[in-house]
Amino acid sequence: MSSFFPTAARAQFPALQQSHQVYFDNAGGSQTLGTVASSVKDYLEETNVQLGASYDVAKQSTETYGRGLKAAAGFMGAASDEIVIGPSTTQLFSNLSLILNLPADSELIISSLDHEANISPWVRLAKLHNYSIKWWPAAPASPTHTSPSPILTPENLKPLLSEKTALVTCTHASNVLGTIHDVKKIAEIVHTVPGAKLCVDGVALAPHREVDVKNLGVDFYAFSWYKVYGPHIAILYASRSAQETLGSLGHYFHTGTNLESKLGLASASYELLAALPSVVSYFGPDKSATWAVIAAHEEKLQDILLCYLRSRNDVTIHGEKVADKELRVPVVSFTVSGRSSKEIVDGIESRSNFGCRWGHFYSKRMVDDRLGLGGCGGVVRVSMVHYNTVEEIEKFVTVLDEVLS
Repeated sequence: MSSFFPTAARAQFPALQQSHQVYFDNAGGSQTLGTVASSVKDYLEETNVQLGASYDVAKQSTETYGRGLKAAAGFMGAASDEIVIGPSTTQLFSNLSLILNLPADSELIISSLDHEANISPWVRLAKLHNYSIKWWPAAPASPTHTSPSPILTPENLKPLLSEKTALVTCTHASNVLGTIHDVKKIAEIVHTVPGAKLCVDGVALAPHREVDVKNLGVDFYAFSWYKVYGPHIAILYASRSAQETLGSLGHYFHTGTNLESKLGLASASYELLAALPSVVSYFGPDKSATWAVIAAHEEKLQDILLCYLRSRNDVTIHGEKVADKELRVPVVSFTVSGRSSKEIVDGIESRSNFGCRWGHFYSKRMVDDRLGLGGCGGVVRVSMVHYNTVEEIEKFVTVLDEVLS
Protein backbone atom coordinates (compact mmCIF):
# COMPACT_ATOMS: atom_id res chain seq x y z
CA MET A 1 0.00 0.00 0.00
CA SER A 2 1.30 3.46 -0.89
CA SER A 3 2.14 5.88 1.93
CA PHE A 4 1.33 8.80 -0.39
CA PHE A 5 -1.54 11.04 0.73
CA PRO A 6 -2.67 13.72 -1.75
CA THR A 7 -3.85 16.28 0.81
CA ALA A 8 -0.65 15.90 2.85
CA ALA A 9 1.35 16.40 -0.35
CA ARG A 10 0.16 20.03 -0.47
CA ALA A 11 2.85 20.93 2.05
CA GLN A 12 5.50 20.23 -0.59
CA PHE A 13 4.21 22.99 -2.89
CA PRO A 14 5.29 26.45 -1.63
CA ALA A 15 2.74 28.29 -3.80
CA LEU A 16 -0.11 26.49 -2.03
CA GLN A 17 1.10 27.82 1.30
CA GLN A 18 1.76 31.39 0.22
CA SER A 19 -1.17 32.25 -2.05
CA HIS A 20 -4.86 32.78 -1.49
CA GLN A 21 -5.43 31.50 -5.04
CA VAL A 22 -7.15 28.16 -5.59
CA TYR A 23 -5.69 26.61 -8.72
CA PHE A 24 -8.17 24.99 -11.11
CA ASP A 25 -6.12 25.78 -14.22
CA ASN A 26 -3.61 23.00 -13.71
CA ALA A 27 -3.88 21.67 -17.26
CA GLY A 28 -2.16 24.89 -18.29
CA GLY A 29 0.63 24.31 -15.80
CA SER A 30 0.81 22.79 -12.34
CA GLN A 31 2.38 24.34 -9.29
CA THR A 32 6.03 23.45 -8.67
CA LEU A 33 7.51 21.32 -5.93
CA GLY A 34 9.67 23.11 -3.41
CA THR A 35 12.42 20.54 -3.97
CA VAL A 36 12.42 21.45 -7.66
CA ALA A 37 12.94 25.13 -6.90
CA SER A 38 15.74 24.26 -4.47
CA SER A 39 17.45 22.05 -7.04
CA VAL A 40 17.43 24.84 -9.62
CA LYS A 41 18.88 27.27 -7.10
CA ASP A 42 21.57 24.83 -6.00
CA TYR A 43 22.68 24.13 -9.55
CA LEU A 44 22.97 27.81 -10.44
CA GLU A 45 24.86 28.62 -7.26
CA GLU A 46 27.19 25.61 -7.19
CA THR A 47 27.72 23.97 -10.59
CA ASN A 48 26.71 26.45 -13.30
CA VAL A 49 29.39 25.63 -15.86
CA GLN A 50 29.60 24.02 -19.30
CA LEU A 51 29.47 20.25 -19.44
CA GLY A 52 32.28 17.91 -20.40
CA ALA A 53 35.36 19.71 -19.10
CA SER A 54 37.91 17.93 -16.90
CA TYR A 55 37.99 20.32 -13.92
CA ASP A 56 36.11 19.39 -10.73
CA VAL A 57 33.04 21.61 -10.97
CA ALA A 58 32.52 20.65 -14.63
CA LYS A 59 32.67 16.99 -13.64
CA GLN A 60 30.02 17.60 -10.98
CA SER A 61 27.83 19.44 -13.47
CA THR A 62 28.17 16.68 -16.06
CA GLU A 63 27.27 14.05 -13.47
CA THR A 64 24.23 16.08 -12.39
CA TYR A 65 23.11 16.36 -16.00
CA GLY A 66 23.46 12.61 -16.46
CA ARG A 67 21.40 11.92 -13.34
CA GLY A 68 18.70 14.22 -14.65
CA LEU A 69 18.55 12.40 -17.99
CA LYS A 70 18.45 9.00 -16.31
CA ALA A 71 15.66 10.04 -13.92
CA ALA A 72 13.63 11.62 -16.72
CA ALA A 73 13.96 8.56 -18.93
CA GLY A 74 13.13 6.15 -16.13
CA PHE A 75 10.00 8.14 -15.28
CA MET A 76 8.50 7.10 -18.62
CA GLY A 77 10.08 3.65 -18.86
CA ALA A 78 12.73 4.63 -21.39
CA ALA A 79 16.53 4.55 -21.59
CA SER A 80 18.66 7.69 -21.50
CA ASP A 81 19.62 7.38 -25.18
CA GLU A 82 15.93 7.29 -26.16
CA ILE A 83 14.96 10.74 -24.85
CA VAL A 84 15.70 14.38 -25.48
CA ILE A 85 14.86 17.37 -23.30
CA GLY A 86 13.63 20.61 -24.83
CA PRO A 87 11.83 23.84 -23.95
CA SER A 88 8.31 22.56 -24.71
CA THR A 89 6.39 19.70 -26.27
CA THR A 90 5.44 22.06 -29.09
CA GLN A 91 9.10 22.73 -29.88
CA LEU A 92 10.12 19.08 -29.62
CA PHE A 93 7.42 17.91 -32.03
CA SER A 94 8.32 20.71 -34.41
CA ASN A 95 12.00 19.71 -34.31
CA LEU A 96 11.06 16.06 -34.77
CA SER A 97 9.11 16.89 -37.93
CA LEU A 98 12.27 18.43 -39.43
CA ILE A 99 14.28 15.20 -39.28
CA LEU A 100 11.65 12.51 -39.79
CA ASN A 101 12.35 10.73 -43.07
CA LEU A 102 9.29 9.17 -44.72
CA PRO A 103 8.71 7.54 -48.11
CA ALA A 104 7.83 9.83 -51.00
CA ASP A 105 4.19 8.75 -51.31
CA SER A 106 3.43 8.64 -47.58
CA GLU A 107 0.04 9.13 -46.01
CA LEU A 108 -0.23 10.83 -42.60
CA ILE A 109 -3.20 10.19 -40.33
CA ILE A 110 -3.60 13.19 -38.03
CA SER A 111 -5.98 13.32 -35.09
CA SER A 112 -8.45 16.19 -35.23
CA LEU A 113 -8.83 16.13 -31.42
CA ASP A 114 -5.29 17.12 -30.54
CA HIS A 115 -3.58 20.19 -29.19
CA GLU A 116 -2.13 22.05 -32.15
CA ALA A 117 1.37 21.03 -31.01
CA ASN A 118 0.71 17.56 -32.45
CA ILE A 119 -1.03 18.82 -35.58
CA SER A 120 0.79 21.80 -37.12
CA PRO A 121 4.21 20.13 -37.50
CA TRP A 122 2.68 17.26 -39.46
CA VAL A 123 0.51 19.50 -41.62
CA ARG A 124 3.64 21.50 -42.52
CA LEU A 125 5.57 18.31 -43.18
CA ALA A 126 2.85 17.03 -45.51
CA LYS A 127 2.72 20.33 -47.37
CA LEU A 128 6.50 20.45 -47.75
CA HIS A 129 6.80 16.92 -49.17
CA ASN A 130 3.39 16.60 -50.82
CA TYR A 131 2.29 13.82 -48.48
CA SER A 132 -1.39 12.97 -48.22
CA ILE A 133 -3.29 13.77 -45.01
CA LYS A 134 -6.18 11.77 -43.63
CA TRP A 135 -7.96 13.35 -40.68
CA TRP A 136 -8.79 10.90 -37.94
CA PRO A 137 -12.51 11.53 -37.45
CA ALA A 138 -14.22 11.88 -34.12
CA ALA A 139 -16.40 8.82 -33.72
CA PRO A 140 -19.54 8.54 -31.63
CA ALA A 141 -18.89 7.21 -28.18
CA SER A 142 -18.14 3.51 -27.88
CA PRO A 143 -20.41 1.34 -25.68
CA THR A 144 -17.99 1.72 -22.76
CA HIS A 145 -18.24 5.51 -22.81
CA THR A 146 -21.00 7.72 -21.49
CA SER A 147 -20.71 10.76 -23.71
CA PRO A 148 -21.41 11.48 -27.38
CA SER A 149 -18.31 13.69 -27.40
CA PRO A 150 -15.62 12.75 -29.92
CA ILE A 151 -13.15 9.98 -29.17
CA LEU A 152 -10.31 8.19 -30.94
CA THR A 153 -10.57 4.41 -31.08
CA PRO A 154 -8.77 1.56 -32.84
CA GLU A 155 -12.07 0.86 -34.61
CA ASN A 156 -12.39 4.31 -36.19
CA LEU A 157 -8.69 4.36 -37.05
CA LYS A 158 -8.55 1.03 -38.85
CA PRO A 159 -10.49 2.11 -42.00
CA LEU A 160 -8.02 4.97 -42.53
CA LEU A 161 -4.94 2.75 -42.62
CA SER A 162 -3.35 1.71 -45.89
CA GLU A 163 -0.04 0.31 -47.07
CA LYS A 164 1.08 3.94 -47.52
CA THR A 165 0.42 4.96 -43.91
CA ALA A 166 3.72 6.25 -42.52
CA LEU A 167 2.70 8.24 -39.46
CA VAL A 168 -0.31 8.35 -37.13
CA THR A 169 -0.65 11.05 -34.47
CA CYS A 170 -2.94 11.27 -31.47
CA THR A 171 -3.32 12.54 -27.93
CA HIS A 172 -3.21 10.18 -24.96
CA ALA A 173 -5.76 12.30 -23.11
CA SER A 174 -7.62 15.30 -24.48
CA ASN A 175 -6.65 18.58 -22.82
CA VAL A 176 -10.25 19.76 -23.27
CA LEU A 177 -12.43 16.65 -22.97
CA GLY A 178 -10.31 14.79 -20.43
CA THR A 179 -10.97 11.58 -22.38
CA ILE A 180 -8.29 8.90 -22.11
CA HIS A 181 -7.56 7.07 -25.36
CA ASP A 182 -6.40 3.46 -25.48
CA VAL A 183 -2.96 4.19 -26.88
CA LYS A 184 -1.68 0.65 -26.41
CA LYS A 185 -4.41 -0.81 -28.64
CA ILE A 186 -4.04 2.08 -31.08
CA ALA A 187 -0.31 1.32 -31.34
CA GLU A 188 -1.05 -2.31 -32.08
CA ILE A 189 -3.35 -1.33 -34.94
CA VAL A 190 -0.85 1.21 -36.35
CA HIS A 191 1.92 -1.36 -36.36
CA THR A 192 -0.06 -3.76 -38.51
CA VAL A 193 1.22 -1.52 -41.31
CA PRO A 194 4.93 -2.24 -41.87
CA GLY A 195 7.02 0.82 -41.06
CA ALA A 196 4.14 2.96 -39.76
CA LYS A 197 4.95 5.09 -36.71
CA LEU A 198 2.74 6.40 -33.89
CA CYS A 199 3.40 9.82 -32.34
CA VAL A 200 1.55 10.54 -29.08
CA ASP A 201 1.03 13.77 -27.14
CA GLY A 202 1.00 12.78 -23.47
CA VAL A 203 0.87 16.28 -21.98
CA ALA A 204 -2.67 16.03 -20.59
CA LEU A 205 -2.22 12.52 -19.22
CA ALA A 206 1.22 12.68 -17.58
CA PRO A 207 0.14 14.70 -14.49
CA HIS A 208 -2.46 12.04 -13.67
CA ARG A 209 -1.26 8.59 -14.71
CA GLU A 210 1.93 6.56 -14.92
CA VAL A 211 3.53 6.56 -18.38
CA ASP A 212 5.36 3.47 -19.65
CA VAL A 213 6.32 4.00 -23.27
CA LYS A 214 7.58 0.44 -23.77
CA ASN A 215 4.34 -1.06 -22.49
CA LEU A 216 2.33 1.30 -24.69
CA GLY A 217 4.36 0.30 -27.74
CA VAL A 218 4.59 3.85 -29.13
CA ASP A 219 7.30 5.18 -31.44
CA PHE A 220 7.27 8.80 -30.25
CA TYR A 221 5.85 10.23 -27.01
CA ALA A 222 6.20 13.65 -25.41
CA PHE A 223 4.99 15.58 -22.38
CA SER A 224 5.83 18.76 -20.47
CA TRP A 225 7.38 18.66 -17.01
CA TYR A 226 5.88 21.99 -16.02
CA LYS A 227 2.50 20.25 -15.97
CA VAL A 228 3.91 17.43 -13.84
CA TYR A 229 4.99 19.58 -10.86
CA GLY A 230 8.39 20.40 -12.35
CA PRO A 231 10.27 23.10 -14.28
CA HIS A 232 9.31 24.57 -17.65
CA ILE A 233 10.91 21.96 -19.92
CA ALA A 234 9.59 18.97 -21.87
CA ILE A 235 10.67 15.46 -22.85
CA LEU A 236 10.41 13.50 -26.09
CA TYR A 237 10.88 9.75 -26.38
CA ALA A 238 11.78 7.99 -29.61
CA SER A 239 12.27 4.23 -29.69
CA ARG A 240 15.59 2.98 -31.01
CA SER A 241 13.91 1.56 -34.10
CA ALA A 242 12.14 4.88 -34.73
CA GLN A 243 15.45 6.73 -34.39
CA GLU A 244 16.71 4.84 -37.43
CA THR A 245 14.26 6.88 -39.55
CA LEU A 246 15.59 10.20 -38.24
CA GLY A 247 18.14 12.55 -39.68
CA SER A 248 19.94 15.05 -37.46
CA LEU A 249 19.75 18.73 -36.61
CA GLY A 250 23.17 18.54 -34.97
CA HIS A 251 26.42 20.05 -36.17
CA TYR A 252 28.20 18.14 -38.90
CA PHE A 253 30.91 16.88 -36.54
CA HIS A 254 28.39 15.27 -34.16
CA THR A 255 27.85 11.59 -34.80
CA GLY A 256 24.11 11.64 -34.08
CA THR A 257 24.15 8.29 -32.31
CA ASN A 258 21.28 9.01 -29.92
CA LEU A 259 18.16 11.17 -29.79
CA GLU A 260 19.77 14.00 -27.87
CA SER A 261 22.58 14.44 -30.39
CA LYS A 262 20.12 14.29 -33.29
CA LEU A 263 17.47 16.60 -31.89
CA GLY A 264 18.75 18.36 -28.78
CA LEU A 265 20.40 21.49 -30.20
CA ALA A 266 21.72 22.26 -26.69
CA SER A 267 18.15 23.09 -25.67
CA ALA A 268 18.14 21.20 -22.37
CA SER A 269 18.48 23.89 -19.71
CA TYR A 270 21.06 22.45 -17.33
CA GLU A 271 19.59 23.90 -14.15
CA LEU A 272 16.07 22.75 -15.03
CA LEU A 273 17.17 19.27 -16.02
CA ALA A 274 19.02 19.05 -12.71
CA ALA A 275 15.66 19.36 -10.95
CA LEU A 276 13.99 16.38 -12.62
CA PRO A 277 15.22 13.77 -10.09
CA SER A 278 13.30 15.80 -7.48
CA VAL A 279 10.10 15.37 -9.48
CA VAL A 280 10.66 11.64 -9.87
CA SER A 281 11.47 11.08 -6.19
CA TYR A 282 8.26 12.88 -5.19
CA PHE A 283 6.28 9.83 -6.31
CA GLY A 284 8.19 7.55 -3.98
CA PRO A 285 9.80 4.12 -4.44
CA ASP A 286 6.50 2.47 -5.45
CA LYS A 287 5.34 4.98 -8.03
CA SER A 288 2.66 2.66 -9.43
CA ALA A 289 0.95 2.60 -6.04
CA THR A 290 1.28 6.38 -5.79
CA TRP A 291 -0.33 6.88 -9.18
CA ALA A 292 -3.19 4.60 -8.13
CA VAL A 293 -3.83 6.74 -5.04
CA ILE A 294 -3.70 9.89 -7.15
CA ALA A 295 -6.19 8.51 -9.68
CA ALA A 296 -8.63 7.52 -6.94
CA HIS A 297 -8.44 10.94 -5.26
CA GLU A 298 -8.86 12.79 -8.55
CA GLU A 299 -11.88 10.62 -9.38
CA LYS A 300 -13.57 11.92 -6.21
CA LEU A 301 -12.77 15.52 -7.11
CA GLN A 302 -14.20 15.38 -10.61
CA ASP A 303 -17.23 13.38 -9.44
CA ILE A 304 -18.34 16.30 -7.26
CA LEU A 305 -18.21 18.71 -10.18
CA LEU A 306 -19.66 16.35 -12.76
CA CYS A 307 -22.60 15.42 -10.50
CA TYR A 308 -23.50 19.09 -10.21
CA LEU A 309 -23.13 19.75 -13.94
CA ARG A 310 -25.31 16.72 -14.79
CA SER A 311 -28.04 18.10 -12.54
CA ARG A 312 -28.52 21.18 -14.73
CA ASN A 313 -30.52 21.14 -17.94
CA ASP A 314 -28.73 24.25 -19.23
CA VAL A 315 -25.22 22.72 -19.05
CA THR A 316 -23.49 20.60 -21.69
CA ILE A 317 -20.53 18.53 -20.49
CA HIS A 318 -17.95 18.05 -23.23
CA GLY A 319 -16.31 14.72 -22.53
CA GLU A 320 -17.24 11.77 -20.37
CA LYS A 321 -20.16 12.61 -18.09
CA VAL A 322 -19.12 10.33 -15.23
CA ALA A 323 -15.96 10.39 -13.12
CA ASP A 324 -14.56 7.04 -14.17
CA LYS A 325 -10.77 7.08 -13.69
CA GLU A 326 -10.41 4.53 -16.48
CA LEU A 327 -12.11 6.83 -18.97
CA ARG A 328 -11.06 10.36 -18.04
CA VAL A 329 -8.62 12.59 -16.19
CA PRO A 330 -9.89 15.48 -14.01
CA VAL A 331 -10.08 18.00 -16.84
CA VAL A 332 -13.74 19.00 -17.00
CA SER A 333 -15.07 21.25 -19.77
CA PHE A 334 -18.60 22.52 -20.23
CA THR A 335 -20.77 25.19 -21.83
CA VAL A 336 -23.95 26.82 -20.61
CA SER A 337 -26.92 27.47 -22.87
CA GLY A 338 -27.37 31.15 -23.63
CA ARG A 339 -24.20 32.17 -21.77
CA SER A 340 -20.70 32.79 -23.10
CA SER A 341 -17.89 30.82 -21.49
CA LYS A 342 -16.02 34.05 -20.78
CA GLU A 343 -19.03 35.39 -18.92
CA ILE A 344 -19.11 32.28 -16.71
CA VAL A 345 -15.42 32.53 -15.82
CA ASP A 346 -15.70 36.28 -15.19
CA GLY A 347 -18.59 35.58 -12.83
CA ILE A 348 -16.61 32.96 -10.92
CA GLU A 349 -13.56 35.19 -10.55
CA SER A 350 -15.57 38.21 -9.43
CA ARG A 351 -17.03 36.19 -6.55
CA SER A 352 -14.10 34.06 -5.45
CA ASN A 353 -10.40 33.19 -5.52
CA PHE A 354 -10.87 30.26 -7.91
CA GLY A 355 -8.70 30.29 -11.02
CA CYS A 356 -10.10 28.49 -14.07
CA ARG A 357 -10.22 29.42 -17.77
CA TRP A 358 -12.29 29.63 -20.92
CA GLY A 359 -11.29 29.17 -24.56
CA HIS A 360 -10.06 26.50 -26.96
CA PHE A 361 -6.75 25.75 -25.20
CA TYR A 362 -4.89 25.24 -28.49
CA SER A 363 -7.25 22.42 -29.45
CA LYS A 364 -8.92 24.90 -31.74
CA ARG A 365 -9.70 22.51 -34.60
CA MET A 366 -11.67 20.28 -32.24
CA VAL A 367 -13.42 23.08 -30.34
CA ASP A 368 -14.36 24.95 -33.52
CA ASP A 369 -15.04 22.12 -35.94
CA ARG A 370 -15.92 19.04 -33.88
CA LEU A 371 -17.73 20.71 -30.96
CA GLY A 372 -19.06 23.65 -33.01
CA LEU A 373 -18.06 26.24 -30.41
CA GLY A 374 -15.93 28.57 -32.50
CA GLY A 375 -18.29 31.51 -32.22
CA CYS A 376 -19.05 31.39 -28.50
CA GLY A 377 -15.67 31.59 -26.79
CA GLY A 378 -15.03 27.89 -26.48
CA VAL A 379 -15.55 25.99 -23.23
CA VAL A 380 -15.18 26.63 -19.52
CA ARG A 381 -12.39 24.34 -18.35
CA VAL A 382 -11.85 23.30 -14.74
CA SER A 383 -8.65 21.25 -14.45
CA MET A 384 -7.72 19.63 -11.17
CA VAL A 385 -4.74 17.67 -9.89
CA HIS A 386 -4.09 15.63 -6.78
CA TYR A 387 -3.18 18.58 -4.54
CA ASN A 388 -6.67 20.01 -4.95
CA THR A 389 -9.06 19.11 -2.15
CA VAL A 390 -12.66 17.98 -1.79
CA GLU A 391 -13.36 21.16 0.16
CA GLU A 392 -12.04 23.30 -2.69
CA ILE A 393 -14.19 21.70 -5.36
CA GLU A 394 -17.27 21.75 -3.11
CA LYS A 395 -16.82 25.49 -2.58
CA PHE A 396 -16.27 25.93 -6.31
CA VAL A 397 -19.58 24.23 -7.06
CA THR A 398 -21.31 26.60 -4.64
CA VAL A 399 -19.83 29.62 -6.42
CA LEU A 400 -20.61 28.18 -9.86
CA ASP A 401 -24.21 27.62 -8.81
CA GLU A 402 -24.47 31.30 -7.81
CA VAL A 403 -23.11 32.34 -11.18
CA LEU A 404 -25.45 30.10 -13.16
CA SER A 405 -28.47 30.94 -11.05
